[in-house]
Amino acid sequence: MWDALTDQQKPGIRVASAGIRKVWLDGVREASLDRSTSQIGADKAWESGYDGTGVKIAVLDTGVDKTHDDLKTQVVAEKNFSRSPDAVDRVGHGTHVASIAAGTGAKSGGTYKGVAPGAKVISGKVLDDEGFGSDSDIIAGMEWAAAEGADVVNLSLGSPDGPDVDPLEETVDRLTAEKGVLFAVAAGNDGRFGASSLSSPGSADAALTVGAVDKDDVLASFSGSGPRAGDGAVKPDVTAPGVDIAAAAAPGSLIDTDPDTPHPAPGYLQIDGTSMATPHVAGAAALLKQKNPGWKSAELKGALSGSATPGTATVFQQGTGRVQVDKALGQSVVAEQVSQNFGTASWPHADDKPVTRKVTYRNLGTTAVTLDLSMSVVDPAGKPAPAGFFTLGASKVTVPAGGTAGVDLVADTRIGDTDGAFAGYVTATGGGQSVRTTVVAVREVESYDLTLRTIDRDGTDAEYFYNFLVGVKGLAAGFSARVDFAPGSHTIRVPKGSYALDTGVYQDPSDLTAGTDWIAQPELEISGDTTVTPDARTAKPVDITVPGVEKAASAELSYMHSETDAGGVGSGWYLSGLTGFRTAHVGPAITDGSLTQFWSAYFLKDATTQYAVAFGGPTNTLGTGYTRQVKANELATLKVGLGASVAGKSAGVSMIPVMPDGAAGEGFWPTQTAPGVRTVHVSTADGVKWNTAVAQLGEPDEWGLPAIEGNQAMAQPKRYEAGRTYQETFNTGVIGPVLSKDTGVFRTAPHTKSGRELIVGALPLLGDGAGHQGDGPYTSATTTLYRDGVKVAENDDPLRGAKPFTVDSADAAYRLTTSVERPATVAATSTRIDTSFSFRSKQVAETTALPVSMVGFAPPVDLSSRAPAGLPVVVPVTVQGSAAGSNLKSLAVSVSYDGGKTWKATPVLNGTILVKSPAKDAGIALSAEVTDKQGNASKVTIQNAWLGK
Repeated sequence: MWDALTDQQKPGIRVASAGIRKVWLDGVREASLDRSTSQIGADKAWESGYDGTGVKIAVLDTGVDKTHDDLKTQVVAEKNFSRSPDAVDRVGHGTHVASIAAGTGAKSGGTYKGVAPGAKVISGKVLDDEGFGSDSDIIAGMEWAAAEGADVVNLSLGSPDGPDVDPLEETVDRLTAEKGVLFAVAAGNDGRFGASSLSSPGSADAALTVGAVDKDDVLASFSGSGPRAGDGAVKPDVTAPGVDIAAAAAPGSLIDTDPDTPHPAPGYLQIDGTSMATPHVAGAAALLKQKNPGWKSAELKGALSGSATPGTATVFQQGTGRVQVDKALGQSVVAEQVSQNFGTASWPHADDKPVTRKVTYRNLGTTAVTLDLSMSVVDPAGKPAPAGFFTLGASKVTVPAGGTAGVDLVADTRIGDTDGAFAGYVTATGGGQSVRTTVVAVREVESYDLTLRTIDRDGTDAEYFYNFLVGVKGLAAGFSARVDFAPGSHTIRVPKGSYALDTGVYQDPSDLTAGTDWIAQPELEISGDTTVTPDARTAKPVDITVPGVEKAASAELSYMHSETDAGGVGSGWYLSGLTGFRTAHVGPAITDGSLTQFWSAYFLKDATTQYAVAFGGPTNTLGTGYTRQVKANELATLKVGLGASVAGKSAGVSMIPVMPDGAAGEGFWPTQTAPGVRTVHVSTADGVKWNTAVAQLGEPDEWGLPAIEGNQAMAQPKRYEAGRTYQETFNTGVIGPVLSKDTGVFRTAPHTKSGRELIVGALPLLGDGAGHQGDGPYTSATTTLYRDGVKVAENDDPLRGAKPFTVDSADAAYRLTTSVERPATVAATSTRIDTSFSFRSKQVAETTALPVSMVGFAPPVDLSSRAPAGLPVVVPVTVQGSAAGSNLKSLAVSVSYDGGKTWKATPVLNGTILVKSPAKDAGIALSAEVTDKQGNASKVTIQNAWLGK
């Protein structure tokens, strides 16, 4: 799997591959395309007669709605490369992008006209109906677009960048060189993560990479930034408006139908992202191409980046600045190097050699131009670089008509005592124009060579292994590297600081039981050139046993180091047993209490008996091997009742350990017939608590996996005492809603962008009689919201929170009702559940739980939710939510034996009701109405609450 998900950087060193791409789409705000086009000077270009006529822009995206009035004359070719069945835009992203680049604005009378309305669009659907696509699909679309004669290709898509050249980056660079096509590519929307948050393929050398600014040319918080991974190069190249953009909507698409998407006019929607900035640049390139038909990618990129208007952001955030197409149209001089990257000078710097690069200017005009040259460079802290760090070879250069002229630029990284990236601009001014070129040189922080050699069990170089290195303190924090599956020594350059090194050595990667060694070094200090030799021979076996069972069926092992500059750092394994598995701790002891370890194992004794044990807590060193022979007197016993009201079912039971330090297992899901009882023996040492979860299972699906017909789980884990036996019962009556502090009905604050306010029902309707919350399938579900007695809306969400209701901010009386029915093949009880919640609500400042209540019933039924027919039954009644405890005003319970046709009130005395159990195979219906002291009322009605036997 690691091979499938990564690319090889060099023998033995791998990084995450691009794999799957996705559209870059951020939030939504009020917007205006007419304003953004004038912001980049497109209106002035139109006045000069340039609208992109004769130019083809390829939009490789989710498709384009060619029936939209703004685009029906624009799309001249389309093809589907995605896994979706056709080229229709069901997301709405590609339509919006195409409209920004080349929409005519016909539907809005020209108000929402794109940057190049005279250009034509080639639509390649490379992202599917959910907005995702593979590298191969996108590459096929890129090849097709170039073959179709596209002059400009818009790629408003991406995925995280790595240090190597990935397939999409290679294709951008290759097609640019072969065809002269300009690729305008989004920088991505991961700017919130700070430096080096650029996306691929915007990281390609040849790409004109686009960040986003708002209407005031302030960098958007989401805009991806450099430096580029691997070499520290400047990206993005330019910015463009990407906040508050309105453009064409694809009717019925995902974005169009999102309730939080503003629609400034019929047929238009408003969203933001670098996806929206990029087509502004693609359109601008089309305007330039119309004026200069012979220009290719180099000239277009050079003119657009060189003439950009600088903002207040850093070089790595904005490149040369915000595109200004009216100035670009006047450019006759361009820099052949949009950016000059001097690379990284290795630490220490006293012996660094000055590096010389040449900035070359090309004059595309008919008159020689003399340029005045200047520089502006800052250090990593944003202060002016020390004198002499960068030096221009001349202060003026004359570029002959139709020719080139260059000037030397020298970077001397010996100067100064600050390490990191020094970046800025060379600005050439003359002939009524200005050309900006970005420059960057990096003084490596204090760093050293780390050599890794991994040794197998027989003392030879391991063939199947991984080493994963994570920086946790000092200059190392945030650094990571992986070395795997290449025998021998591997040297990597790493910053000074503390690391965690995790090593796995396999005898057979496809069979961990053939022999696997986990060598963990939670603290590795690098303060000089260092050699580390993870050695499988240092590992010792892990041996956990329980009475009467030799081999574990499943196991989980992990550790966590909590006190690091990178937060909690750890590692772990999920195993199908412990056969052949060994562990070793390497490195110094960690004595400040921040290191914890976790060991768990699950055993099957027979068809209805299992063991679950877990141990761990704070430690100074991780286990080099681990032996735990659990004795019977260390265990607690759980008799877990597995309810099922329909015969012939099976159920899965998972025991999930939770340690005092927060470490928790994933659990293990053995199955047995249901209804039935499962015996579970659990460990009690080290303060472990256990959370039990149960799932009723149905027939297997096409992949052989059983359908989940219902599930219940504890709300909180429980602590058990050794030597004691406990009873836990799941999925028995009365199945109904269960309220908790995390579930109920909620009111949200106004959405920060759309202002929308919501009432959300998020209440599990299939909790069991023991109070475990639960859910399952329904044959029907209807949820309705009323405001002051008037129906607001209705949907089919069974209070799972998936379909909230939009409400206004005024104070009003609301009633939320839900009715669900369950399939007879799944359950014979609680076949229909109706709830109603009445409350007042108005605008809130933050998400607030509304005052709703619920009533639960816990009759003494068997595991099939049946009780002896005709006999009196005492049923405990509990009130949950707002009306619980001293806030209860009234509680009324009624019963019905004819499916709810007639009801009889029954008093609640000392928290119970006394009713007669129904006839054999017949059901009883229960209804409860509860009101709190503030007047908020709730009601629940449950058909076939239990059956007679």
